[in-house]
Amino acid sequence: MNKALFDYIAACPTPYHAAAHTGRLLEQAGYIRLSEGGRWQLETGNGYYVTRNGSSLLAFRLPEREFSGYMIAAAHCDSPCLKIRENAALRDGAYVRLSTEKYGGMLCASWLDRPLSVAGRVMVRTADGTAVRLVDLGDPAALIPSVAIHMNRKANDGMAYNPAVDMLPLYSADRACDFRARIAEAAGISGQEILASDLFVYNPQPGVQWDAFISAPRLDDLQCAFAALTAFLQAQPGGSVPVLCLFDNEEVGSQTKQGAASTFLADTLVRIGSCCGLDGAEHRRRIANSFLVSCDNAHAVHPNHPEYADKNHAPQMNGGVVLKYNAAQRYTTDAASAALLRLICREAQVPVQEYANRADLPGGSTLGNISNTQVSLNAADVGLAQLAMHSAFETAGSADTQYLARALEVFYGKTLQMNDDGGCRLF
Repeated sequence: MNKALFDYIAACPTPYHAAAHTGRLLEQAGYIRLSEGGRWQLETGNGYYVTRNGSSLLAFRLPEREFSGYMIAAAHCDSPCLKIRENAALRDGAYVRLSTEKYGGMLCASWLDRPLSVAGRVMVRTADGTAVRLVDLGDPAALIPSVAIHMNRKANDGMAYNPAVDMLPLYSADRACDFRARIAEAAGISGQEILASDLFVYNPQPGVQWDAFISAPRLDDLQCAFAALTAFLQAQPGGSVPVLCLFDNEEVGSQTKQGAASTFLADTLVRIGSCCGLDGAEHRRRIANSFLVSCDNAHAVHPNHPEYADKNHAPQMNGGVVLKYNAAQRYTTDAASAALLRLICREAQVPVQEYANRADLPGGSTLGNISNTQVSLNAADVGLAQLAMHSAFETAGSADTQYLARALEVFYGKTLQMNDDGGCRLF
């Protein structure tokens, strides 16, 4: 499975590529593409998917019989990196650098002194409007050089990186080079056809498996996205509608039209209900008998710094699915949702671990609580234990992708009836 995971990560250098590549995999499995701007006519037994902004994707499958609710697994497809500004080329001295800014909470040091590439989307002029072209330079195209220890004797004493100075990628030694023309060539168009772009610097290094570990770029959160997609495609039909969500912009707060805080999921569920003849009250009844598993990786206990972990909530890599807890509800897991997930994992024969931040080290939030502001569901936050989260090259357990895929496969095949006190009937 990890070879397939590495292939998926390599095909998804940006959220635009992740949505497009996932869409192709769904179509190969017989899923039908829908447009948010088009009319939907859904048939039982068929699978469908829809994208928003070309960077977020929702897929679902209608059961042959009447369904009782929705079984939803969500992950995000963006990762911390450097976004290239619209006027990209900085020509000074003997070099051409790329004008960038940080996207998300990246570990800056991990991006230095490694070959980097450029990918994203460009908007091009057409005869009657605009169109999207995805680009990926693929081969190493840039590098962010460190300052030599001889010139910065305090480099090993702790470094504060200025993103406007220290993190600008070196692109070329040819001051006459045309970055825009290279992007146009990669898109198969002329430079004059480009109207605007969303381009990112990313790490093109392939993933590797070693000992009991895997290391790769963008494990947070493409490892969960891949596991959820795998489970979605393999799950047997149940009495609920299985839904796969890949959201963009989690790393910058999700407050966008395509993020988890958007109406994308709510709008899609309303349209499914409408196509199935449900009125407003019946639609809300189905939502009440639904469940969301928010999948985003968790922090493994660090081999060199175990003191950063809470002693009773320190997940191990290869230890299985991690249930994530937070009293301030940055994670949505509570007793009711944890109990249901434990039953799912027990049936799937998948081990379960618990994670909570050390009480004096506040952590970040993720998809579950943010998505719940738009669609109020019973929900749990889960992940897979990893090291060096938000690094350009992260590490996780070699067995854990399969663990999450197995658990979600069982989850997708279930039907849920919730009680008012938080208990449920699962069948």
